[in-house]
Amino acid sequence: MTSAPVSNVLLVGAGAIGRLHAREMRACTFCTLSGVVDPTPEGHAWADSIGVAWFPTLADALVAGRPDAAILATPNHTHRPLARDLIESGIVTLVEKPIASTLEDAQAIVDASEATTIPVLVGHHRRHNPIIRTAHDLIGQGRLGRIVSVAVLAMFHKPDDYFSAAWRREAGGGPILINLIHEIDLVRHLYGEIVSVHAMSSNATRGFAVEDTASVLLRLVGGGLVTIALSDCTVAPWSWDLQSGEIDSYPSPAAPVTTSVIAGSEGSLALPSIDLWHYQKRQDWYEPLTRETTGYRKESPYVAQLRNLCAVARGTQRPVVDAREGLLTLRATLAVTDSARSGTTITLPSNTPCEGS
Repeated sequence: MTSAPVSNVLLVGAGAIGRLHAREMRACTFCTLSGVVDPTPEGHAWADSIGVAWFPTLADALVAGRPDAAILATPNHTHRPLARDLIESGIVTLVEKPIASTLEDAQAIVDASEATTIPVLVGHHRRHNPIIRTAHDLIGQGRLGRIVSVAVLAMFHKPDDYFSAAWRREAGGGPILINLIHEIDLVRHLYGEIVSVHAMSSNATRGFAVEDTASVLLRLVGGGLVTIALSDCTVAPWSWDLQSGEIDSYPSPAAPVTTSVIAGSEGSLALPSIDLWHYQKRQDWYEPLTRETTGYRKESPYVAQLRNLCAVARGTQRPVVDAREGLLTLRATLAVTDSARSGTTITLPSNTPCEGS
């Protein structure tokens, strides 16, 4: 059996997430980092330091040679024009989350991808995590029955120097769009579509224009409810990044804790431990509950995401998260901001093309 050919992947954007992708690519056997596009002197110096070809613009990179695939890891507002250029060049592209900064831009990327049949993937990497894949399978098998209530904690502390970049102190640079979007995507992926959103936010701790804390209530298509507590200014262990071990730059937790509880009519599930709770006999709060711990194979979700990107480029797989999925997750996340701003419940339309921004 012959192995799949090595894919050449172009990285567009040399910021923190771009460098994370580069690190994973350089350790992979199935793909290689073929070039870095970044207009800054820092990006140029970094590309030189790792021995990879540097280009100031995407056009320069495409003149030099056509990659098998690309990763777009530039600021959100640049995603639409750069994704368009890559799509028009016939290059399968992974666009980092969020797919865009507005629904109008996101819809344009979806339309371009679907019109040309050139796949676009979106960097909601948690869907690739074996923990999430196992949870998805258990829910799909009906082990929890009907999803009744979900509680999610996303509590962490960003250091002061994180906010040295002005955009992180302004609207749109806070934990709703940057961090909560991951939780929203997992809600949609694991528990079903969101039909309404009610949220409150606060900037009382840091005092910046952007929020630092939010409380979110979601209603699902099946009637289940989801609550999410979010803050980037708390000293706490209840965050997926800290507990899941996805990124090795985070310290290992002193003690594992649960960050999500999924309560169903037939059983409940804790994440990231994947502890499944259920009754052995009749369902009665006087009966003892049984805890079943389900194992899973550890793998970096970023590597799994890269593997999917390369397979999509070869035409052997479909995107795990395509452009339309990215648009729907963005729409629900922006509804959180709209609800917190207006103090009203936002009802989401069914999964049809979005209008406006």
